[in-house]
Amino acid sequence: MTIFAVSLLSGGLDSTTVTAYAKSRVDDLTALTFHYGQAHSKEVDCAVRIASILDVNHELLDISFLGKVAWYSALTQPDRFPVPTDRSAKEIGFGVPITYVPLRNTIFLSLAAAHLESTILHAIETNNADPESIAAKIYMAPNAIDYSGYPDCRPEFFEQATQTLRMGSKLWTQYGVGFDIEIPIIEMSKADIAKLGIELNAPLDQTWSCYQGGDAPCGGCDSCILRAKGFAEAGVPDPLLARLGKA
Repeated sequence: MTIFAVSLLSGGLDSTTVTAYAKSRVDDLTALTFHYGQAHSKEVDCAVRIASILDVNHELLDISFLGKVAWYSALTQPDRFPVPTDRSAKEIGFGVPITYVPLRNTIFLSLAAAHLESTILHAIETNNADPESIAAKIYMAPNAIDYSGYPDCRPEFFEQATQTLRMGSKLWTQYGVGFDIEIPIIEMSKADIAKLGIELNAPLDQTWSCYQGGDAPCGGCDSCILRAKGFAEAGVPDPLLARLGKA
């Protein structure tokens, strides 16, 4: 069985860990990074370095128009909608915050599936690969335990998305090759994710999780708070802060 896969690599802790996880489990892996009109490119720059360190094929795709479509978000319109800071654990786990980008994962999944389907259809129809010997996997890094409450980070969302992608694709309807969405950290705590990343020797010191784009993480946004909590509970220093001399 030949496994073709794409991994969505944002440049953050979670997606870097999942991309490192995917690398050892598939035959043909491409990491996809989307520049979607987010307020800063820090995470995107990190993704480029991380893909190089992991030695995986990498595609940086400019979909910056999404910032105009999904405009009601602090990540795409920070001047209009400030990023919340210093929220308590109870606040972070309650409701959907303004950092949610409308339907972002739905759009990302569709683009990832289109890229993967193109690769596999070419293998079948041009290179005469046997469809029965092929698997198609999309690796993503959503988390439903230590997360900010985004609706598109829940297991039930990905169950429905899998069926939608299959039913809308030539790959499934003609060749019987169905997309599988792999979400290996969906039920892991941030501490367990940090430990897994270290075990996989993922370049966590190059990752960026902060919603701000400064020289060092702000320490106050939801993402920084959750990341700090994870490394603290894992009992290990954050490799990024150690590299920056902030640990």
